[in-house]
Amino acid sequence: MGSGNSGRPTSARSAWTAAEVNLAAAVCAAQFAVAAAVWWVGTFDDDDHGAGLGGGLAAVGLLCLLVFGPPLLAGLGLLHAVTYTMPAATLARSARRRAPGSEAVRHLVLVLLIGTFWAVLAVVLLGLPPTGAKALALAVSGVPPTLAVARARWREGVTGRPPEGRRVWLRSMLVALGLCALVVAAGTVGLATGLIREYEPPKLGADRLTGVWRGDHGAVLRLRAGGRAELSAVPAQPEFGDVTTKEFTRCDGVGEWFLDTAGRYDPYADGPVSGRRNGVVVRVGDCGHDTYWTIGGTEAHPELFVLFGDPDAGDLRILRQG
Repeated sequence: MGSGNSGRPTSARSAWTAAEVNLAAAVCAAQFAVAAAVWWVGTFDDDDHGAGLGGGLAAVGLLCLLVFGPPLLAGLGLLHAVTYTMPAATLARSARRRAPGSEAVRHLVLVLLIGTFWAVLAVVLLGLPPTGAKALALAVSGVPPTLAVARARWREGVTGRPPEGRRVWLRSMLVALGLCALVVAAGTVGLATGLIREYEPPKLGADRLTGVWRGDHGAVLRLRAGGRAELSAVPAQPEFGDVTTKEFTRCDGVGEWFLDTAGRYDPYADGPVSGRRNGVVVRVGDCGHDTYWTIGGTEAHPELFVLFGDPDAGDLRILRQG
């Protein structure tokens, strides 16, 4: 940025100021809010595995979001600013002699390099897919705050006024609310018009279900042709009197299984229950009650899952074929 138009030499100005940190954090907080809205709309066609917040719990969840959401986003924005935008600003200032040209361009290039570093770290430590949207978003998440800081510096050079302080947070909040409303409205319209399809579980026959299913903590369920089931550390429904608890047993042994194609089986009801999804009923004599493994996932990557306890806050267990 050279000496700028304010008459102050570049070397006399610090690499970043408190007002610029405020600006970068506010922009990033708004960015996170919009990203959360996009993610939520993206779950419209996901399998909820029978879980969900209903009634009073939904109201409590919304209240918690309204109360704790803004300070959480502000904290994340500040953390992002001091790990992305501001270190890149310092490096861009210190590299002005080795890499002549616009400081804003150096700042942008360096923030992309820092973002790539954090994305690679997330891939290695957290197991994010290296070519997935989350890794890419993490790598480029420093661009909007950096562009905002560059614009504020240009404006300061032209008018002599430094970046605004607290007011930037109000503007950021209003922009984030507007963009989130647009995202949610677009998702709702897409759902109503069929552009976004609601999730539909796959229809699997007994031949497709036959095979080995694996879960966490070494759980292995082998469904043999003819209805024989072999279990090793497989979660199982507790005894009849404990159906509302999240506790479950882990079964080892041999039992039987059958496919409930009508989606009406309920081991705790006297008669058929409508509205149930198709699933696999696993029965082992001395290991709790019959366990209903609901069919989920997709045709290419099917799942069997069971939610122990209350659907609003149960313990979800998933088995995947392979």
